[in-house]
Amino acid sequence: MKKILIANRGEIALRVMKTAHRMGIRTVAIFSDADRNSPHVRYADEAFHVGPSPSSESYLVMDKIIQIAKQTKSDGIHPGYGFLSENSAFAKAVEKAGIKFIGPRTHAIEVMGSKLAAKDAVKSYNIPMVPGTDSAITDPHEAKKIAAEIGYPILIKASAGGGGKGMRVVEKAKDLESQMERAVSEAVSSFGDGSVFIEKYVASPRHIEIQVLADSHGNVVHLFERECSVQRRHQKVVEEAPSSVLTPELRNAMGQSAVDVAKACDYEGAGTVEFLLDENFNYYFLEMNTRLQVEHPVTEMITGIDLVEEQINIARGEKLKFKQEDLSIEGHALELRVYAEDPMDNFLPSIGTLETYRSPKGAGIRVDDGFEEGMEIPIFYDPMISKLITYGANRNEAISKMISAIRAYKIEGIKTTLDFGLFTCQNEHFVSGNFDTHFVKKFFKPDQIREDNLKLEQKAAKIALSIYLKNKKKLVKIHDEAGNWNQRK
Repeated sequence: MKKILIANRGEIALRVMKTAHRMGIRTVAIFSDADRNSPHVRYADEAFHVGPSPSSESYLVMDKIIQIAKQTKSDGIHPGYGFLSENSAFAKAVEKAGIKFIGPRTHAIEVMGSKLAAKDAVKSYNIPMVPGTDSAITDPHEAKKIAAEIGYPILIKASAGGGGKGMRVVEKAKDLESQMERAVSEAVSSFGDGSVFIEKYVASPRHIEIQVLADSHGNVVHLFERECSVQRRHQKVVEEAPSSVLTPELRNAMGQSAVDVAKACDYEGAGTVEFLLDENFNYYFLEMNTRLQVEHPVTEMITGIDLVEEQINIARGEKLKFKQEDLSIEGHALELRVYAEDPMDNFLPSIGTLETYRSPKGAGIRVDDGFEEGMEIPIFYDPMISKLITYGANRNEAISKMISAIRAYKIEGIKTTLDFGLFTCQNEHFVSGNFDTHFVKKFFKPDQIREDNLKLEQKAAKIALSIYLKNKKKLVKIHDEAGNWNQRK
């Protein structure tokens, strides 16, 4: 594999290219109108315009991307994450064109792309599952019967869902029908598939995911866990590795379950198996993401393994160079997704120009980004500006470095999640490890923060006034030839 096309944009395109170049592999970038001057375009060996700014006319146009790959004689296509990364039709079309898809085979994408099919595939491996239905539900009356058996609250989920779309928590039977209609409608709108199923709602869960690697020779390993419980709108904002609550025994058990999930669908490449962990430390299989995750850098930091390099090696047909017993956790890593969002206004997008953009540097600090000072944040794509990752010998050191890195990160012109990251790292519940997926709902109160900030400002103003009045009597006006007319006696 001497040349690969990266079918993506921004920070993940740039991140893949850097590993490819280190491996001596040439890279091809694609770009839309909005990304014409992006860093990933300049960094690549070759770059080609793929269409107008909307992703439906550029980064999602499969035929155009494959045509560019053929034109440039690319040996492989790396999809990154998002866009076409979990599209089995794209993977199939790439392989049909005689180009290697740097990701899992079509079968695995299709099975794990449906939560119902995924649950069915792993049945024989004795993997813990959240109590619920094994098939799609369309009849509200049947749904009420099942919900009564499971017990409220329940969770209605889109089978083809992701990113919190097509999900509804139902606390009472009287709300089930209306919430089911909304979940189906949102699922159809977002995924073109209205299939939904019902699960018992785990009230205070932690979101734990396990990174797996599988080659084409039957070798499968896990690279331990990531804690992803700090979320807004069911989407992650702060991630860390390892989790602060897993015992070695629980880590091994969850790791083996993740390996079994990968085996259940004949997986190849890098993938992530997601679990819910309840307050009693029972874990349940949630889903498998058949791609590289946004938060993969924290795993790289604690294992010393470049996951993109492993993806490429596996696509080349190489065997994994390590076994499970060769892997160990070294230190601790945190990641903050720096979004162009206003946390004080319900994390609404904050689109504009990066008038000032200076990222932090130093030992134990990594920034994966795809923007530069003066660039516009496009309205067409996910508003993530960068990923800020810190590494320390232990969790406290990683948190301390994150606080320092956030303070050193200078972004002006838009609102970002940097302040939210600072709030999280200074919150006693996060620092103690005593939190779950309701962290934002429970502890991040914008109105209270505004009130506390106002009190601090008023207190600071009173102190400043007091100091001024105290020192005022000591100031006298003196006229001399040097012009030093305001001096302390």
